[in-house]
Amino acid sequence: MKAHNRESQEQMTPQRALEFLEEGNERFVNNLKAHRDLLEQVNATVDGQWPFATILSCIDSRTSAELIFDQGLGDVFSVRIAGNIVNTDILGSMEFACKVAGSKLIVVLGHSKCGAVKGACDHVEMGNLTELLSKIQPAVYQEKSTNEDRTSKNAAFVENVAEINVKRSVKSILERSNIIEQMVEKGEIGIIGAMHNIETGKVTFYKDTLFIKDTQSLV
Repeated sequence: MKAHNRESQEQMTPQRALEFLEEGNERFVNNLKAHRDLLEQVNATVDGQWPFATILSCIDSRTSAELIFDQGLGDVFSVRIAGNIVNTDILGSMEFACKVAGSKLIVVLGHSKCGAVKGACDHVEMGNLTELLSKIQPAVYQEKSTNEDRTSKNAAFVENVAEINVKRSVKSILERSNIIEQMVEKGEIGIIGAMHNIETGKVTFYKDTLFIKDTQSLV
């Protein structure tokens, strides 16, 4: 499988980019990784890169976007931060990825059993981590279905908060970046939230967070 080039990126649509990731995750789950000559991809991308998607995910060592979506060098921009939260630097990186470098799809990718989410559920305070976890706290308070044991010991509560956190991040990106909002509105890019199950490897895309201009009627 070849690295993406200018032509393949230009022909890519947001919907097709999503399908590429879905197909890649299916290969990953079934241990059918596409054959790639990575050295060839290194040489092919020396003079430029044409990633078709931008993925905001957690720093968790089990959630490498390139691996779980079976993508190669130069295929995706990978933005990683604990708890897949959104800040100004990440928004700027996404604006570069889409407006300047031509990425067609933004994915906010959470994962099961997330340590950062657990920390937020337990209201952990520790150095600079305190400020980071504070960005997940709104998702903790927004979770209303759990009345007892609202701590990291309650697995269902943790997963509920993780899902809310992903959906809040999608909303935050659209609200805080005029560039991305306008590109989505024009149909130039799409955005969606998703969750990676670290036990099965399966990625579930949240269709209620899907913003792709040509498929709005499906949301």
